[in-house]
Amino acid sequence: MAPNYLARLTFFTRAGCGLCDTAKNTVVQLRKRRPFEYIEKDIMDSRNKCWKDVYEFDVPVLHVQSIKDGLPQEAQLSDARKLFHRWTEQELEKVVDEAEK
Repeated sequence: MAPNYLARLTFFTRAGCGLCDTAKNTVVQLRKRRPFEYIEKDIMDSRNKCWKDVYEFDVPVLHVQSIKDGLPQEAQLSDARKLFHRWTEQELEKVVDEAEK
């Protein structure tokens, strides 16, 4: 049975992005202390063209969504709290707390 997470974090990234590596590290550190669903999307992958069109010049971007009752099934622009470029572990935890409420 899959874990029953209250938040989903979708990390939009691309290879060779130093800011992305630093931002991902904050996500990894927080995930060691608390559970959440994590999805990573490389915006340069042809399957993620719609996200490239939105975030090509903005990565790293992190969507934090409430997924109570299992919804939504995928990242959406309208319902996610968003973090751009740089964030601390404390800033990230605050946004996750808000999504889980």
